Amino acid sequence: MDNHHTRKYLQIQGFNLDDDALAEIGQWMRWPYVFCASILAVGVALASPGIIWTLSAIAIATVFLPSHPFNYVYNYGVRHLTGTCPLPQGTVQGKFSCGVGGVWLVGTGAAFFTGATTVGYVSGGVMVAMATLVATTHVCIPSMIYNALFERKQTQPA
Repeated sequence: MDNHHTRKYLQIQGFNLDDDALAEIGQWMRWPYVFCASILAVGVALASPGIIWTLSAIAIATVFLPSHPFNYVYNYGVRHLTGTCPLPQGTVQGKFSCGVGGVWLVGTGAAFFTGATTVGYVSGGVMVAMATLVATTHVCIPSMIYNALFERKQTQPA
């Protein structure tokens, strides 16, 4: 994906990276979503409420923390190995997305816990697909929903 599209989709998520930052960490901005999609795929494949609820707790914690918990692993560890700058703090769009995802995962885990495996696989599969989409393309549907609901529309001067 070219920088124009990467910038566009990161702006939808609430990030405004300059050219240097985009070149340096644009691809690293996928870091938390790669982990979430991977862990969730394992949790859904195993129909494991424990894995899914743990991921739900991480997602819900993101609402209250300055950054996604997986970003701390990058910022305090990986970036020192890669020589890149830290990832920026979370945005309201990201917090909204993680909040929605966290609640969704509570339901997915509950479906597996209560034996409603078809519901668990369908809701978990949808969530894996959404996390994979943002992990591979930066396209974050919940951020788009947040912006449509809450962001003021910019009006053109008359």
